[in-house]
Amino acid sequence: MKAVIFYETANVPMEKIMEAYPRHKKLVDAFHAKGEVIAIGTWANPMEGSMGVFANRDAAERFVKEDPFVSEGIVAKATIRDWKESLLG
Repeated sequence: MKAVIFYETANVPMEKIMEAYPRHKKLVDAFHAKGEVIAIGTWANPMEGSMGVFANRDAAERFVKEDPFVSEGIVAKATIRDWKESLLG
């Protein structure tokens, strides 16, 4: 079963986000290379947060634990939800 992470952005300046972004991107790339992250990105307004779809809950939990956006206070709240994906058509 896939898992989805919902991030709520903390009230931090964009400069702090951009400073941590290269470390966050390196983690995203590592999870992508292993096929553990399927899609990830911000809402249209990045200050409203972001979400990511992961191959399974274990990958999502490890991502949150390792993400500099979380450890450096850019994310105010991270929620992981299991997702029963279904395809239509």
